[in-house]
Amino acid sequence: MGSLFRSEEMTLCQLFLQSEAAYACVSELGELGLVQFRDLNPDVNAFQRKFVNEVRRCDEMERKLRYLEKEIKKDGIPMLDTGENPEAPQPREMIDLEATFEKLENELREVNQNAEALKRNFLELTELKHILRKTQVFFDEVSD
Repeated sequence: MGSLFRSEEMTLCQLFLQSEAAYACVSELGELGLVQFRDLNPDVNAFQRKFVNEVRRCDEMERKLRYLEKEIKKDGIPMLDTGENPEAPQPREMIDLEATFEKLENELREVNQNAEALKRNFLELTELKHILRKTQVFFDEVSD
């Protein structure tokens, strides 16, 4: 497998793909890591592009994965890093991945909210316990 160094010989190619095969072809080329994609329509607004919804879905899934990774690292949970990039999922698998990421994010946010509520309750109860102890000492001194 080669790499993209400046001194390596390169060829500029333009591919025309059928819409049905575009995803599979681009993902396969991307997984090889031997190509660089150039935007031939830099003046086109992002919202006018053909696959803008798919890109948004991927961005949203990436955001959720970054959030999950941040929380995992924050808690010091070891993660397995094989150093390999996984294969691009098929479009039908994307729906399952989206649902899984959404579920995990919601559950983790709920767990964090519950942990914060428990901390607040613990601090309030600890404060009340100390107040009761001081009050008990005060009443014991008065009754003596």
